[in-house]
Amino acid sequence: MGKSSVPAGSQENMSHIPVLLDEVLAAFAPVQGKRIVDGTFGAGGYSRALLSAGATVVGIDRDPSVLPFAEALKADFPDRFTFLAGTFSELDSLAAGQGPVDGVVLDIGVSSMQLDEAERGFSFMREGPLDMRMSGSGESAADLVNGLEAEALANLLYAFGEERKSRRIAQFIVAARQEAPIETTLQLARIIEKAIGRKPGDAHPATRSFQALRIAVNAEFEQLVEGLFAAERLLGEGGRLAVITFHSLEDRIVKRFFDPDKGGPAQSRHLPQVVGEERRWVDVAKARKPGVAELERNSRARSAILRWAVRGTAPARPVRMEGLSVPTIRGNA
Repeated sequence: MGKSSVPAGSQENMSHIPVLLDEVLAAFAPVQGKRIVDGTFGAGGYSRALLSAGATVVGIDRDPSVLPFAEALKADFPDRFTFLAGTFSELDSLAAGQGPVDGVVLDIGVSSMQLDEAERGFSFMREGPLDMRMSGSGESAADLVNGLEAEALANLLYAFGEERKSRRIAQFIVAARQEAPIETTLQLARIIEKAIGRKPGDAHPATRSFQALRIAVNAEFEQLVEGLFAAERLLGEGGRLAVITFHSLEDRIVKRFFDPDKGGPAQSRHLPQVVGEERRWVDVAKARKPGVAELERNSRARSAILRWAVRGTAPARPVRMEGLSVPTIRGNA
């Protein structure tokens, strides 16, 4: 997970430049001498920038394909970079023993590197197996597409992709798989386009459905919540957590996590006021989005949002989904 990759300034693989890089560095400033966990290492873009600015970095990723990038950084910064295989939802236990941690950066979602590798099955623009597994193990997107009943599939597409035409798409998928299993990305993309059509200038009709399947396959919302609370456990007072998200569902979770009171019900001035819970995060920064210059360099940054905050003194909370607006599939707990 994570959209980091080659360092800014490289003329190769420009789509892999990490988004909002200057803003992330500013969130941790001054970077010199700090120990930072990059919980979604990807191709190492944020890690390299932080290392170049003088930080010590612990990179974490569950995708085995990132190992060459980790090895390259280890060669360049042998004394200040460590890579650990695993998910960012367990970053506090993974980073235990690495020394005090001053900051955590999380870049949520599918990486440009993964999108560009057709064999991973993330992209509806490239022919490949309908996979989408970031770790390479477990249930694939093809398993869901070919195995779920129409109602369950429609509910998944609506909850995780905000796809308003989910029922029609599910009906077309079920009809198509009765003829033959749906096994490739372009096969599924064509079915969705046939189901709901495509207007010139609009986003590809499969965009939301592919997002929903990827989130379900990789349990991304659960991973995000677990990762946020892991960072809360790991960081001491004054530690900083920066999170980059790429769609509104994720951003809402992060916003509510940093400031739980904003997710609560409105209070009447005529009734006794409910005291909010003790603040674990202070100095919550205003959300940042890419500027015009960055969007011209990297169109994939268009939906990115950065939120960051400073760890307060209150003890870490137990993990909980309540109050974070975590999407759930109808009929599921």
